[in-house]
Amino acid sequence: MIKVKVCGMHDPLNVKEIAEAKPDFMGFIFHPESPRYVGDKPEIELFRNVHSDIKRVGVFLNENISKILEISAQTGLDMIQLHGNESPVSCFQLRSSGLAIIKTFNIDNEFSFEILKQYMPVCDFFLFDTKSDKPGGSGTKFNWEKLKEYSLEKPFFLSGGIGPEDPGALRLIENSGYFAIDINSRFETAPGIKDVELVTEFIKTIKMTGNEL
Repeated sequence: MIKVKVCGMHDPLNVKEIAEAKPDFMGFIFHPESPRYVGDKPEIELFRNVHSDIKRVGVFLNENISKILEISAQTGLDMIQLHGNESPVSCFQLRSSGLAIIKTFNIDNEFSFEILKQYMPVCDFFLFDTKSDKPGGSGTKFNWEKLKEYSLEKPFFLSGGIGPEDPGALRLIENSGYFAIDINSRFETAPGIKDVELVTEFIKTIKMTGNEL
């Protein structure tokens, strides 16, 4: 069954509400330029309000490794999502600390999946987002037909402009590595504040079996 990550959370009450929808992962952005930045000193309740069966994912962009490790220890992160130009060496160093690593790659029609091979031994997952001039994503989709070119044995998260209207198309994607869906801005009432009803319905629909449709 496909998994769901709700990213860009920064309000403790909203986190608690969204946790009731039972996503598999919840993402917290630690990049100051993002409108969904958790802040220099985020409230500890932001992370405590996540159910124990939901993985806490910290999203970083070209951040110092020692700072990532410090923040991870303080907030109880389970996984690290590297959203910048981090090298395989950086991934290895972070993964050696015991944290699971998601490495993001920005996709357009010219993207070559060959570059991913050097990251295979040092990452647990890949995440495919839409290439953009803006750090942290554009809120738009890339051409999902591009996924037919991906054949590596590493599970991936699909991100980029996914909205409440997309479960049908998402369920049609066929790739052995297709592991999870990452949702964010298209489910918001304001930056970092998710619409509980939209998220709940999306998760319910995307996790339905064929017999329930």
